[in-house]
Amino acid sequence: MRIRLDIAYDGTHFRGWARQPGLRSVQGTLEDALARVLGGDPRLVVAGRTDAGVHAADQVAHLDLDEGQVARLTARPPRGDAASGPAPEPAERLAARLRGVLGAYADVTVHRTSLAPAGFDARFSAVWRRYEYRIADRTAGYDPLERHRTTTVRAHLDGNEMDAAARSLVGLHDFAAYCKPREEATTIRTLLEFDWRRAPDGVLVANVKADAFCHSMVRALVGACVAVGEGRLDIEDVAAIRDAGERVPEVKVLAARGLTLTEVGYPDDALLAARAEQTRARRDRE
Repeated sequence: MRIRLDIAYDGTHFRGWARQPGLRSVQGTLEDALARVLGGDPRLVVAGRTDAGVHAADQVAHLDLDEGQVARLTARPPRGDAASGPAPEPAERLAARLRGVLGAYADVTVHRTSLAPAGFDARFSAVWRRYEYRIADRTAGYDPLERHRTTTVRAHLDGNEMDAAARSLVGLHDFAAYCKPREEATTIRTLLEFDWRRAPDGVLVANVKADAFCHSMVRALVGACVAVGEGRLDIEDVAAIRDAGERVPEVKVLAARGLTLTEVGYPDDALLAARAEQTRARRDRE
């Protein structure tokens, strides 16, 4: 049995998604909660590993259950009644059980759990990921209530220039100049959307959508746009830096606190298995 989990977390006090010995991680916290509910040694597969300090509004993971875990999941279902209607399916009840273990004011929660459709793989079936990055410049001012999810830049930023620079980067390209290198990992990505807007509170918000992201890519892209907004780079420079393929000191990797994974996209159920197979084959070639 494969279960899909839709997850949200405040990344401030996590050392990223991935389980690490002796460090608090989102994966470790959730797997410990799953073990309390289902027993065994649960292991989550996630759509995209987030770095330390990065948040998620709708992260997606999957979990494969062994026979013992299935038995615990389906044991003693609660009775429905006329007022509440029929009891939810065991896979759907799992989310509430996990929330009970995690606690009322936890910095990670499971919004939904469901029986995964055939062929679903949280990582390899995904066709795109969407992130948001929030910046409070001097126009917006500093709001202490938003400090955990907003980066402060002590300058007046030109949002229109930043938006134009962002849109110039969209497309299939090698983004090595905007990634931290990892051995044998490709830096070729399809940037599907990249734009900026000012929210009603004045905060600059980036929308960044791609088929996948390499390490620190979003925060470096945002850093390039900030350099444009400050006047340190021209709009044309950000694409020229990308095409040159080398990192430059003018492009800073901004803080993790401003970054949130907001959405993961999947194809229709009938195409999930084919998408996963296609993605695995491409990663093997890389």
